[in-house]
Amino acid sequence: MDNADRADTSHPPDAPRDRTGPAGTSAEGSGGMLRIGTAPGRWTILAMVLGSGIATLDGTVVGIALPAIGRQFHADVASLQWVVTGYTLSLAGLLLLGGALGDRFGRRRMFVVGVVWFAAASLLCGIAPSAGVLVGARILQGVGGALLTPGSLAILEASFVPQDRSKAIGAWSGFGGVASAIGPFLGGWLIEAVSWRLVFGINLPLAIIVCAIAIRHVPESRDPSVTGRLDYLGAALITLALTGLTFGLIQAGSSGWTAPAVVGPLGAGAVLLGLFLATEATRAQPMLPLSLFRSRQFSAANAVTFVVYAALAGGLLLLPVELQIVAGYSPIAAGAALLPVTFIMLALSARSGALATRIGPRLQMSVGPIVVAVGMVMLTRIGPTATGTGGYLTTVLPGVVVYGLGLAINVAPLTSTVLAAAPPEHAGVASAVNNDVARIAGLIAVAVLPVAAGISGTAYLDPVRLDHGFTTALLIAAGLCVAGGLLAAATIRNPAKLRRAKVLIPTGSHCALDGPPLRGSTSIGPSAADATTTPG
Repeated sequence: MDNADRADTSHPPDAPRDRTGPAGTSAEGSGGMLRIGTAPGRWTILAMVLGSGIATLDGTVVGIALPAIGRQFHADVASLQWVVTGYTLSLAGLLLLGGALGDRFGRRRMFVVGVVWFAAASLLCGIAPSAGVLVGARILQGVGGALLTPGSLAILEASFVPQDRSKAIGAWSGFGGVASAIGPFLGGWLIEAVSWRLVFGINLPLAIIVCAIAIRHVPESRDPSVTGRLDYLGAALITLALTGLTFGLIQAGSSGWTAPAVVGPLGAGAVLLGLFLATEATRAQPMLPLSLFRSRQFSAANAVTFVVYAALAGGLLLLPVELQIVAGYSPIAAGAALLPVTFIMLALSARSGALATRIGPRLQMSVGPIVVAVGMVMLTRIGPTATGTGGYLTTVLPGVVVYGLGLAINVAPLTSTVLAAAPPEHAGVASAVNNDVARIAGLIAVAVLPVAAGISGTAYLDPVRLDHGFTTALLIAAGLCVAGGLLAAATIRNPAKLRRAKVLIPTGSHCALDGPPLRGSTSIGPSAADATTTPG
């Protein structure tokens, strides 16, 4: 449910920006900025929707393709874990750097470079002759995603006049939800009718269209106030740290926790993580400003994000596999099984944000994860009898609906709290940090949860063993969700004066497995400084 990551901007939205329109573009609006009702404005929104849609489609269909990939390559669980985590690993490690590169060298330029990189890596994924090559190509895809995803929202914020900005972001968010909805259908159909390889091939024509529109119509923007050297060392340290931790956690499933191949990478990852934090604390312009975490509300909201999104990513990694291997669903049916979540998020996210504005985020951030946990427990009923329309309506759909309601209750207040907890000049960085926290949580959970549930080797191809492990995994994930709700109840605080506090209400939706959204927000009330705590 990928979408989009707001990554950028170390300056307020209305700060001066270097703006050069592309050849042939008539920038309309005050100061050469775009208006939403003009042709350049519509072209710009279309390019950003399609660009972020590439990553969204990829994120929603890869999980559906895992059983087919495993069968073709005779891959074990560890290999399939790396197909998922390889992408997340490089994306999480380089996301903040991607936003900084856009600020410095031009957001449109880095957006186009990211799209081209992502498409080239997708082609390599589609022709991969082995699981190892596929994992390597997925890692390269993550690099492209780190260049692509920070730019889409930053370009909209930098290109449109202030009064049209929220409308542009809302349109981008809404159409992005459509990409989330059609992804499982399209991916499942391609897998069933042709091959899982076409799941990656659909990115190529989309990338050509996006690049043509962006080069022709999207204005360039950058942050002229950016000075100093980019934090390449920080990006390298966090990426290597995550690689060591992830490798060790995945290897533990087959080698045991005391094996040198597990202890060594885990130890190296921990040391590199410590070096990353030490480096960021001493740099004049760090990739990750640690001062953000001085806000207890910001730290608390990100802690809740880590726990809840670990549960979401780890628990639901196995759902498409369970539906196909155990319940006998076709790829397209498995892909469509979670569609109600998308529709619930589209319908209720804005209302949930509005409610949090009136009552504060604490109640929803406490109750939402527990409702998600109930949905996960209900989904443990999936088994060999959950086949056909009747099995879906009685066994799968109730749990999916409750799960979706829990997400709708929780996601908007969580995102609002993170953004409101940070100073306005760091809103983009705070957003990117929250996205990275969610992705890192998913990275670790995908590595650990199958092992904890007893699914290793080729156990996922045995319906009986997979069904047992799936139930265990969802119960563990449900327990994490409950812990996240209790953590929110204990640590999140409502603003002292709700009517005066600044609250950012997300107006879009987002796929929970991708991390918190940054799809459009509306600022209400005075500055965040009037609030005693910071929402997320």
